Amino acid sequence: MVIASARFRDWDGKVRRVEARGSSKNAARAELKKRMANRSDRSIGSDVLTGDTTFPELVEFWIEDMEGDNRLAPSTKDTYIRNMRTLVMGAFEHYTLREISVSRVDQFLKREAMKSYSRAKHAKVVLGLALGLATRYDAMVRNPVPQTRRLYKPKAQPTSLTIEQVQSIRFAVANWRRGEGRMGPRPDGQLEVIIETMLGTSARIGEVLAIRMCDLDLEDEVPTVKLCGTIVHFKGQGPVRQDYPKTDSSRRSIALPQFTVSAIRELLKTHPRTTDDELLFQTRNGTPHTTNNIRRRLSTILEEAGIEGVTPHAFRRTVATTIHRSDGIALASETLGHSSHEITRTHYIEPETKVNPRSAQILDEFLSPDSTQNAIDKSEGKEREAA
Repeated sequence: MVIASARFRDWDGKVRRVEARGSSKNAARAELKKRMANRSDRSIGSDVLTGDTTFPELVEFWIEDMEGDNRLAPSTKDTYIRNMRTLVMGAFEHYTLREISVSRVDQFLKREAMKSYSRAKHAKVVLGLALGLATRYDAMVRNPVPQTRRLYKPKAQPTSLTIEQVQSIRFAVANWRRGEGRMGPRPDGQLEVIIETMLGTSARIGEVLAIRMCDLDLEDEVPTVKLCGTIVHFKGQGPVRQDYPKTDSSRRSIALPQFTVSAIRELLKTHPRTTDDELLFQTRNGTPHTTNNIRRRLSTILEEAGIEGVTPHAFRRTVATTIHRSDGIALASETLGHSSHEITRTHYIEPETKVNPRSAQILDEFLSPDSTQNAIDKSEGKEREAA
């Protein structure tokens, strides 16, 4: 048995002798190199995380670390944890941190992207956050997630509702579950007003459901609503009102069109609210509606109206497209509460495929047979005069 040895400077700065045995000189040297490489990896890390930490152990530590981050909304934390456990954990639960390489992460994200872009995107976010924490604790030399290939979102053209479709939706919701022979309680009219509020404000479902009486000013010369909150869901709790919307730019005061004002007033006649802090839209028990429940009802109404291939988010795109075509991108972006005109243009405004008819007038003026012949005659006349 041959022994190979070398002096190795450990992570703590101390130099130590490392030995390895092998059946031959070359085998001993190979084993020595392997031990030194492993020793280097083992030296990287803190008392909490090391290269030998398993991925599930990292996830639990990441969750604890995230719970102390006040910059993240509780609903965001719940979403991250759910995505980690449902999308990522199964693929990495048997690995230690030293075994999670760029190629391994890249192949995982590639498989997820084949299922859907959204699935891969959400998985990449939470995996990057967790492995980033491991990197900051020196348990990994680098975070492999940023080194993976870029995810490409399939191009999708924003689709807004037509005037005819909007009217079909109004008809469908007015008759929804109101026919003869219907079992159970009849709709209380709130869904109709929710739709008119979305069409009159561009607000997201959660923002509409979070409107309180104190946010409304229906008696002013220009009636307004303040959008300053949203409905969120915490694990183990029901829906609650959060005192801030999705982004800082989402906090805004919007002038209400008369059709929205009229709808809200009609609702308050049958469902009066007694305090300023009461929600405009609430369940029979006085609690907030869940966004998922309202989203399902809106999807049902779209089906009843014979509208396929769109989601309830189409109401928001319809407002953006309508305002843009009448007044431009700036007002559309301001109404939607976007920090960038490009966000509005790319994701919310349906492209105008009809070219300005002025183009036909210009072509008739300069390129029609009569106009071109007249131009030639004028040119020849000027040449004769010059001669």
